[in-house]
Amino acid sequence: MKDITRYRGVIPAFYACYAPDGSISTDGVRALTRHLIGKGVKGVYVGGSSGECIYQHVEERKAVLEAVMEEAAGKITVIAHVACNNTADSAELAAHAESCGVDAIAAIPPIYFHLPPYAIAAYWNAMSAAAPHTEFVIYNIPQLAGTGLTMPLLEEMLKNPNVIAVKNSSMPTQDIQMFKDAGIAARGADGFAVFNGPDEQFVSGLAMGADGGIGGTYAVMPELFLKMYELVKAGEIPAARTIQYQADRIIYKMCEAKGNLYAVQKEILRRQYGLELGGVRAPLPNLEPGDEAVVAKAQAMIEAAVKAL
Repeated sequence: MKDITRYRGVIPAFYACYAPDGSISTDGVRALTRHLIGKGVKGVYVGGSSGECIYQHVEERKAVLEAVMEEAAGKITVIAHVACNNTADSAELAAHAESCGVDAIAAIPPIYFHLPPYAIAAYWNAMSAAAPHTEFVIYNIPQLAGTGLTMPLLEEMLKNPNVIAVKNSSMPTQDIQMFKDAGIAARGADGFAVFNGPDEQFVSGLAMGADGGIGGTYAVMPELFLKMYELVKAGEIPAARTIQYQADRIIYKMCEAKGNLYAVQKEILRRQYGLELGGVRAPLPNLEPGDEAVVAKAQAMIEAAVKAL
């Protein structure tokens, strides 16, 4: 039976880190990894949406993962998102991730062309075959990928013994229940994990049966999500819900900026901790002068919420 204990908890989606010239900053990658380890998170999810994967070259993504792994050194769980919009590059990144010693690889479905389920399964299984000794996480994010994970497709993928989890970023919490139920049927009660994806429903996702969460705002306020996780596990749902509401208000505030959400969060981390992670890569919009008030307010909201814990 698979051991999913290393996937239970708060796993921030790792931010892309850039030098002033726009190249990958491995110094920034290492600094952010150390910072998150120090915060006590369960692990990191590298190379996903928050990592701006679709705007990076294969060699850049390899360099990011290598820097994370050097700092992680077995201290935290590392899941590497390896999907590209073609099978060959995805398989190359999967093999590289296995050579680095990650705990699992993950992948969205191919984007743009709407492929039939059997083609999506072949795409995912090709990645898994390139990393045969590494567990595989299906990433369901239909609002961006354009393709949703269906129950027949999940059941087909569960024929692959390396499929260990679903990272579910669809909004209905019912999806968490359905995916978890199918995983339990195939792997046993403790043999399959589902991650809550939408940060705004972390508490409700856990209540529905998610084993943990992977989220794009965790890294800027990990204390809040760690406390929510602790409270839900203790059965203290009203207290957890109060913190969820605080986190949601912070997310809504950050989204008021004209600049991309990840640019806002990296600027907050720079101001709070001196982390130099750069901006975001075009065509994502960087911060504008008018975003200063949003950044300052969001930072103050985070600091107040953390202080109140």
